[in-house]
Amino acid sequence: MTSSPAMPPPRRSAQLKSWLPSRHALWWILGAFVLGLLVFALVLRDSSKEAFYRAGPNAPTAATPDYAPLPAPMAGDRGEGIPDAPVPRETAPGEERPRLVETPRPPPAAPAPAPRTGAPTVSSQPQPISSPAPRYPAGALRRGERGTVLVRVQVGVDGVPTDVSVGHSSGSRELDRAAVSAVRRWRFRPAMSGELPVSSSVQVPINFQP
Repeated sequence: MTSSPAMPPPRRSAQLKSWLPSRHALWWILGAFVLGLLVFALVLRDSSKEAFYRAGPNAPTAATPDYAPLPAPMAGDRGEGIPDAPVPRETAPGEERPRLVETPRPPPAAPAPAPRTGAPTVSSQPQPISSPAPRYPAGALRRGERGTVLVRVQVGVDGVPTDVSVGHSSGSRELDRAAVSAVRRWRFRPAMSGELPVSSSVQVPINFQP
């Protein structure tokens, strides 16, 4: 059995020839390239003759400002409506220089006095409405002791004595005790401040005669 001969491989030149453009396509490419060069040359020549922007003779530069400077103020000119500052005058020898005189402030007003909160004003004194007579001590009666005892009484708002003491002694201890004991049993009409009863004190004389 004989083997068939192997097919020879295709040549490389044939493969490259199949990828290359035809001669007609090359002429089109070359024509388009030449036409582009001509158009570019025409545009370049026209742009060199005309400028997109040309500065005028009065165009501002960096060296010149774009505003007019203000005029310099003249000597003594401080602006419209503003007077010149007065020049201080030299004082003559012996002349008194002006001084700033400050007016003293008035002293602050004194605060109003606070209302007094002391004892209320009494319009009437206590008056006894029940005053039993004191008992004359037997020993003082035998010895013939006599005199007047001034009894100090503190009367409450209900007319009942709250404190009884000897304001002025008679000289006899028994007479003083008898007078104090008797006044403790007394009843009074209380003192009045306006229309209200108030506590007040009164002195009651007790006279002892045998």
